[in-house]
Amino acid sequence: MITTLLNKIKETKAPVCVGLDPMLAYIPDFLKEKAFAEKGENLEGAAEACWRFNEAILKATADLIPAVKPQIAMYEQFGIPGLIAYEKTVRFAKKLGLIVIADVKRGDIGSTSAAYAEGHLGCITIGNQQFFPFDADMATVNPYLGSDGVKPFLEVCGRCDKGIFVLVKTSNPSSGELQDQLIDGEPLYARVADLTSAWGESLMEGAWSNVGAVVGATYPKMLAELRARMPHTFFLIPGYGAQGGKADDLAVAFNERGEGGIVNSSRGIIAAWKQEKYQNFGAEAFADAARQATVDMILDLQRCIRF
Repeated sequence: MITTLLNKIKETKAPVCVGLDPMLAYIPDFLKEKAFAEKGENLEGAAEACWRFNEAILKATADLIPAVKPQIAMYEQFGIPGLIAYEKTVRFAKKLGLIVIADVKRGDIGSTSAAYAEGHLGCITIGNQQFFPFDADMATVNPYLGSDGVKPFLEVCGRCDKGIFVLVKTSNPSSGELQDQLIDGEPLYARVADLTSAWGESLMEGAWSNVGAVVGATYPKMLAELRARMPHTFFLIPGYGAQGGKADDLAVAFNERGEGGIVNSSRGIIAAWKQEKYQNFGAEAFADAARQATVDMILDLQRCIRF
């Protein structure tokens, strides 16, 4: 799967992932009103508004980018209707030829992690038939329960040609409360980085592993440190734009061929219509605003990363 992602990045010259995190506050009123009129002002209506919002943004940006990253919590908050909207989003994105990175941050004891891995990346056998419940291409994984929480994902990745991104150094402000704590003189995130590299050795595709790492754009010094420490690990880089990460700080994650990572932007793209920079588009053209924000992000990254 990592080769497929890499090839799509090369084709588009855009190491960009659009985060599909549809908060109701990001969705224009006209779209919500239409969904509520059809489904009711309830969970079903809210989930329908999220789906229509995603559908429009996917249609507007799919030709520009290699991947999208739906954050499952934004759908779970609307219960079962929200999960239906999540599934429809994943299916539609894949139909458009995009790689879907499921931002699910799963990780638990072995049997539970195995169920997570099969549900989000793999398949379930019922009787004589196989079913692919969510069928994302890649997923984020929380490693803090140890290797028995990660190994089921490794097995599914090898069997189904899928990939994972292990949380190593996350972009949020309080990540250092745990991840930066020293163990025998080294921060915990460095230990997790070494484990992630070791887990990836059996799932290599050329120079890169199907076991990637989440490393935040908001910590450029650590991004550079981890790139040197993890030469064969592809990075999923959140924190660009709205969280403060800058393109100039991200070049250290990429090699001279423009390989090494994919940068995520969520509200900076999907809620672009609410920003002063794109206010001329207006609410009705929210998807066009998202497209322009995507183009601007691509150009910003191309300024710093060679292809």
